Amino acid sequence: MYIHELPKWPRFRWDQESLTETLAAVRHRQGRLLGRMEGLGFSLRQEATLQTLTEEVVKSSEIEGEVLDKEQVRSSLARRLGIETGALTPAERDVEGVVEMILDATEKYIEPLTAERLFGWHAALFPTGRSGLRRIIVGAWRDAKAGPMQVVSGPDNRQRVHFEAPQAGRLDVEMASFLNWFNGSNGGDPVLKAAIAHLWFVTIHPFEDGNGRIARAIADLALARSENTAQRFYSMSSQIRQEHKAYYDVLEATQKGELDITEWLTWFLGCLDRAFGRAETILQGVLMKARFWETHAGARLNDRQRMMINRLLDGFEGKLTSSKWAKIAKTSQDTASRDIDGLIKQGILVKDAAGGRSTSYSLAPVDEDAPAR
Repeated sequence: MYIHELPKWPRFRWDQESLTETLAAVRHRQGRLLGRMEGLGFSLRQEATLQTLTEEVVKSSEIEGEVLDKEQVRSSLARRLGIETGALTPAERDVEGVVEMILDATEKYIEPLTAERLFGWHAALFPTGRSGLRRIIVGAWRDAKAGPMQVVSGPDNRQRVHFEAPQAGRLDVEMASFLNWFNGSNGGDPVLKAAIAHLWFVTIHPFEDGNGRIARAIADLALARSENTAQRFYSMSSQIRQEHKAYYDVLEATQKGELDITEWLTWFLGCLDRAFGRAETILQGVLMKARFWETHAGARLNDRQRMMINRLLDGFEGKLTSSKWAKIAKTSQDTASRDIDGLIKQGILVKDAAGGRSTSYSLAPVDEDAPAR
């Protein structure tokens, strides 16, 4: 029997006493992080939000096995947020759709969550009306034609069913109940509300596909309400991606358990706390980037050089070589070599220690004690 089949569904309960200390610690850390970020200048807060939302979009899709181009995501977000990042990478429709959903959830967190709004998110996730090669119902609840909605794993001949969602005929009533609760002022802690909303929605599983991503967007909306700000400085999805096995394990255990969801709430709060810790890494990266550009404010750079420097500052994967430069910047090998030589002469790039078949390059270190504004 699944949790949604229990007679008193969805009257969740939990051990408030066992959660009190953890919730208080998480709320305290949340407040400290927001206070620290608010102490930064406007441009640094924008950059932190851009990096955080990029992580959120990319990692939420990765949890579902979909790999998005990080530069496309970043460019799409920067354009919509009005942030100047130099040359922008054109984004494909599927990237634009996920970005639209996340921004709608976080920037319009005060607005009610409605069925039509959820339909819009779903349509944005699946602009072609297909999930892979399979045609799905888009912008509406799933129907009974596709059979039971199951979460499965393993090869076709030995599939394991982890969960089976409520029948399609129950969805109008189930979603009306969920939305009434979510939009109501029930007096509960808003962070706990984010955790409950995530579990409740993903248990109903109202769409043919995309339920996990939408559940995490709903949680982001609830967390934005808990902070009363659209600016995002931490990524819950990034942390869930790192802990995805534990995430699925606790979800499955909860959905096959009783209406006491203390275990799920405890895990969610712990994951959120660890997401705050990862936010420190984003903050350090933003501050380092600001110090870098202040140090080299007078540098003479072309668009290709500025784009490649930003790539290195944002966490370039692997080693930078002249051939990679030429490929990414869409230029010739000779032009790439001239670009790199120009940066070396200005003290911006340095050659890495000899090793391997190709010479590689890194950013020259900057004074970490210099203030960033």
